[in-house]
This record gives sequence, C-alpha cells and structure tokens, in this order.
Amino acid sequence: MRARLSVVMIAKNAALLLPDCLASVAFADEIVVLDSGSSDETVAVATAAGANVFVETDWQGYGIQRQRAQQHASGDYILMIDTDERVTPELAQAIRQVLENPDPQTVYSIARRNLFLGRFMRHSGWYPDRVTRLYARERYRYNDNLVHESLDAPDARVVALQGDLLHLTCRDFAGFQRKQLGYATAWAQERHLRGKKVSVAGIFGHTLAAFCKTLLLRAGVLDGRQGWLLAVVNAQYTFNKYTELWALNRGYTEK
Repeated sequence: MRARLSVVMIAKNAALLLPDCLASVAFADEIVVLDSGSSDETVAVATAAGANVFVETDWQGYGIQRQRAQQHASGDYILMIDTDERVTPELAQAIRQVLENPDPQTVYSIARRNLFLGRFMRHSGWYPDRVTRLYARERYRYNDNLVHESLDAPDARVVALQGDLLHLTCRDFAGFQRKQLGYATAWAQERHLRGKKVSVAGIFGHTLAAFCKTLLLRAGVLDGRQGWLLAVVNAQYTFNKYTELWALNRGYTEK
C-alpha cells in the first residue's frame, strides 16, 4: 500500500514565497504550515492554498518549532521543507517512488541547489548540500537545536534521492545578512550555555579558515565572482558568531 505523505514547514512572513513553494508540493496528501506569528498574509495565503495552518508564537528555536509542526501531521512520511525551497519534478518523482515502497527504518537525503546573488552555486560547499528531509513520521523527529537543527535518526539507513531541492538562500543581500546575523547570535548563545570558550586568536583563526575552506577546499573559485563573495560572507559569518561567543564569555553582551 502506498504510504501517505505530509509536507511540513514552519513559516514567518513568507506570503511572497509560499505560492511557488506550495505549488511544488501539490502532489502531497497533506500540507502542514506552522506559522510563528507573521505580520503579513502568510496564514491567509497558506489557508487559501489548502494547507492545514496552525500558529505557535512561543518561539523556542528551530528544532522545537519543527517538532511542533510535525505533531500536526498525520501522514506516514514527513517531507520537511522551508518556505524558500521548491521541490523539482525529478525530486517529486523520487519521493513518489519511496512512498510506493516504504521502509520506515530508512531516511532520505536530498541535494539542495542554493541560490546566491543570482547564481545557483555548484561548488563552495553549497552543492550538493545534502539534507535529510524525508522520513517516517512515527519513528523520527528533529533535535532540539536552537539553530542548525537536524533530524535525530542515529539508527537509520540514509539513502540519497535523485533530484534537487531548489533553495532561494540569498534573494536579497540585506535580508540574507540579517538572517545570518540572527543565526550567528543563536549559535553563540547555544555554545556559551554549553560552556564553550574562544580567544581573540581563535576568532581570527576560525575566520581565516572559513574563507580558505570555501574558496579553496570547497572549490568556490569555480563559482566565479559569487564564489569569491561567498567566501567573504562565510568568513564574516564565522567572525560574527565567534566574536559574539567571545563577548558572552566575558559578559560584554547586554541582555
């Protein structure tokens, strides 16, 4: 018997992104959208498209919000995506094949094609950028991480699906920078609570390593101008998160 699929996503102020995202997963048996307190038409757009929409404004991090969203799903399988992602036809076909022959102990990784300043990157560590997003609902869930959350499935067999998930990572640079700064702050807070320390030398060492890793080890130079720019952006992000951790270690950050 074919397994039922629930597409699950968390959303906030994503009214402009949702139509294309929802259209790309129209093959699903159910779509669940958990809104985090949008001030735009996110809820109305998702409802009009036929999604099951819920609201939870008590934000405790990305991991827990994904757990909450999954609790509203009823399908045998979960496809967890973001509002700035689109399922390609090839990927949709691969997902259908999984549903025809389900194996609850297997989880499925998907290659993301990430957009950065007008270019879908092919190198720089941004492709294939595999993420595990398709899994049995009753067996697995996301971890509790505030940011950079992932599926908690240590006992699972991981199978790579054919087809890409398009990710509109950087549609506008200012918005991307704001999002990155938020991620850096959350990362530093989480590490600080776990007792992690960093020195000034460590800040610059990690920053330089991030630049070289993106441009050279991950062949960012083959992505042309965007590859060079992304190497700088990754270095900046690394500098921000370690500097914030350094400030938290020393009590220099006011709350």
